[in-house]
Amino acid sequence: MVSEEHITAFGWATPQEIDDIMALAIRVNDFLSGLFLGVGIRLVDFKMETGRLCENDMMRIVVADEISPDSCRLWDIKSNEKLDKDRFRRDLGGLLEAYTEVAKRLGILMENERPAGYRSGAGEELRRVL
Repeated sequence: MVSEEHITAFGWATPQEIDDIMALAIRVNDFLSGLFLGVGIRLVDFKMETGRLCENDMMRIVVADEISPDSCRLWDIKSNEKLDKDRFRRDLGGLLEAYTEVAKRLGILMENERPAGYRSGAGEELRRVL
């Protein structure tokens, strides 16, 4: 694990950038917690990668990677069913179905819609490939 002290000692980020990263992480956590809570999903935790975005003479800290069920732990509020990559990690099956459920709850997919290339049993096939 890399601590703030390591980051500062190696010059990977300034103390101000570390403060900016922490503030951004708190904002993202607050936003995602509310977003998922609104659709009956508990955001247990997430990983977030940040980077520097330079525009003209300005530099700012930004989220530099996707935020998805691959980088979050998402549990159904009522059942505690896992709707994230833990389905794969723990060999629970149903990965594609869980991700589809998250997308439907967020309004990314309509209730009767299926992801492009979806086939019945595709989640099990995907699990075997991964």
